[in-house]
Amino acid sequence: MDFQLSEDQRALRAGIRDLLAGRFGRDRMRAAHDGGAGGVDRGLWRELGGAGFFALRLPETAGGVGLGLAESVLLFEEIGRALLPGPLAATQLAAGAVKGAAEGEAVVALAEPGRPVAHLAGADALLVLDGERTRLVTGAGLRRVVDGARPVRSLDPGTPLWRVPELSGTAGEVMEGGERLRHEGALLTAAEQLGNAERSLEEAVRHARDREQFGAPIGSFQAVKHLCAGQLLRSGPARTAVYAAAVTGDPVEAAGAKLLADEAAVGNARDCLQVHGGMGFTWESDVHLRLKRAWLRSGEWLAAAEAEELLAADLA
Repeated sequence: MDFQLSEDQRALRAGIRDLLAGRFGRDRMRAAHDGGAGGVDRGLWRELGGAGFFALRLPETAGGVGLGLAESVLLFEEIGRALLPGPLAATQLAAGAVKGAAEGEAVVALAEPGRPVAHLAGADALLVLDGERTRLVTGAGLRRVVDGARPVRSLDPGTPLWRVPELSGTAGEVMEGGERLRHEGALLTAAEQLGNAERSLEEAVRHARDREQFGAPIGSFQAVKHLCAGQLLRSGPARTAVYAAAVTGDPVEAAGAKLLADEAAVGNARDCLQVHGGMGFTWESDVHLRLKRAWLRSGEWLAAAEAEELLAADLA
């Protein structure tokens, strides 16, 4: 079996990377985080829709691109590298059910019991994960949720959060394949975490080569080498797990991929911060933003405790 990326997959990944580099470079990324306003850039959201990002997995007969989970994973990996904020996984998964989502005209936020909701104020629909049921809340139901919500301080300045009332009694359309959507969302988030981890590794290695102390690059010091090597050892298994789960579509493998990718994103960002030393803690550095995004994403779709329970149940 050949597990190498095809020419079309490489071109797809290169295309989204070029789009994000041109429309969401470092200046735009910092503007999205500075001031703590966060929110979704509707203009860029529509550009992603025009490029087929949200309709990627819809059949061509429904106006989609007709590709699969593996291609979505490649795109979300690039999203994680660019640190693009927004409920991208929820919007892509609900693209066939929410008017305008496939074109990037609508934003679908994610709601999980007991957890704050990100990007609620700008959402056009709410994807509610409630056990094995997944509901889609729109219209008057969404307005009631928004009216009863209160903003809470977010760890990630690019991700505004709201505390919402109990959602179990909120009316909404029950979506088919709710459990499948939950695991696919977890895998797409794992791919985003993987891209974040890989970018942290690249930034640590670049800084270790450029920064000099005592007349030599700090990358020549054994302690710094160990930090960079540790990042590589986290990213490799995480990438393998994410790609394998994208091919098999197995929920247990998706849980394992989410667990490994979360650990890689958080651990690599921490080590990248250590490589940068004191400047890594400053607001001017991007390192802390990667760590904060990694922490936030690790609690979405499938947190560590939930993933571990799924893996333990499968082993039993």
